[in-house]
Amino acid sequence: MTERLQTLSGLAPTAKLPAYDRNQLKSGILHLGPGAFFRAHFAPFTDAALAASGGDWSIEVASLRTADVADHLNEQNGLYTMLIRDTSGTVAQVIGPILRAHVATRDPAGLLDRLEDPAIRIVSLTVTEKAYGMDTATGGLDLNHADVAADLANRHAPRGVIGYLVEGLSRRRAKGLAPFTPLSCDNLPSNGAVLKRLVLDFAERVDPSLRQWIEANVPFPSTMVDRITPASTEATYQDAERLTGRQDLAAIETEPFTQWVIEDHFANGRPAWEKAGALMVTDVSAYEKMKLRMLNGAHSLLAYLGYIGGYEFIRDVMDDAGLAALAYRHMHAAARTLDAVPGIDLDDYASELIARFANKAIAHRTYQIAMDGTQKLPQRLLEPATEALAHGDKAETYAIAVAAWMRYAIGEHGNGERYELRDPRAGEIAALIADVPRTGLAISAALFTLPGLFPAALTGHRAWTQDVSDKLEILIQDDRLPLF
Repeated sequence: MTERLQTLSGLAPTAKLPAYDRNQLKSGILHLGPGAFFRAHFAPFTDAALAASGGDWSIEVASLRTADVADHLNEQNGLYTMLIRDTSGTVAQVIGPILRAHVATRDPAGLLDRLEDPAIRIVSLTVTEKAYGMDTATGGLDLNHADVAADLANRHAPRGVIGYLVEGLSRRRAKGLAPFTPLSCDNLPSNGAVLKRLVLDFAERVDPSLRQWIEANVPFPSTMVDRITPASTEATYQDAERLTGRQDLAAIETEPFTQWVIEDHFANGRPAWEKAGALMVTDVSAYEKMKLRMLNGAHSLLAYLGYIGGYEFIRDVMDDAGLAALAYRHMHAAARTLDAVPGIDLDDYASELIARFANKAIAHRTYQIAMDGTQKLPQRLLEPATEALAHGDKAETYAIAVAAWMRYAIGEHGNGERYELRDPRAGEIAALIADVPRTGLAISAALFTLPGLFPAALTGHRAWTQDVSDKLEILIQDDRLPLF
């Protein structure tokens, strides 16, 4: 049996190793949510910053739910392999800035201790949109969210991300310590502003003076993150072992492209991420809107059409010339809703996205991208569709995308085989369409009433809703994806 990856010695010469002394690292960052995207994005940027300019900004990670990734990282002394895949081959890079991992469900007191430690100057997070506990209708806390409700009832023993952040900041304030900087790296528009709003809402409900202290002292920089990261498979682990000579149960794979735009507002320092290629700016909004609308919007369009059409991976969808052309058309429609983005040519960006989606070395499942649709649709598709209609655009590609989501939301393939929606509002969706006829008109009319999802400007636009209904009827009648 092959030895586990635990040290940097004796690895295969094909493996790229950290270019700094790990023994000199000290804890500076606590990251919540050590999933594949964190390991393909945040940690490699920090790894490259340490290699370029030194420093002691190591990372501790904490899982708020499952233990498997944290356990694998601890078993490997924080080391793991990132495979960078493209058509020319695969590069194996061992990533080194993680010192240790925590599991909140096993030791919640230990995680609170780390949040309270003044050595931790940044608390970053990739926990997915649904973990924030945001009411999409109001933008504030969803008081019916299980974690939010539990943490408001027992604030000193939190279990959700907002509860942990507020309790950690509260403890620092009580001891006269400097705050940490909360740094959201999730795919949310104005993610720092969203996080701040939820933290302040929570703090106001438990201690108004704490809210005042946070508002006066704690920065919440927004970020824009981008790197396609498929779920790891057995091939990931086999290739990591082949290229490093060690078994690695925390290995991940990703594409060569990576982008990070960060608002440079930190309470107590940060790594030299700009030396790793990150763009430090005063306002990230133009970049994140570009990415959400052009990349993520087209990704969702392809994922829903692809999944219901029987395509397993995005790269397979891109082999269909009609669907690839539709994605390109949607990107240009999305670009028309954007202001100028400093340093970015939007036509070139669209062409780059098409090439990334078509990368044969990246196996990004349509079903993976399709999950959590009710959390993703507003910023990716519904907001720009509203703006497009307001400016006289027909918003046809948005109608196709929404119709594709509605077809997916039926939860059944054309042959009658059922599948899980993997959406936090799956129960509501099922209840809305359970007793309606299986027609585009009936299904769309029902789903347009899902509370808090579709803006009134869309549901009240008769021509556009009819377009959605017509396109949904086509998809219900023919899963083979007739071209629109």
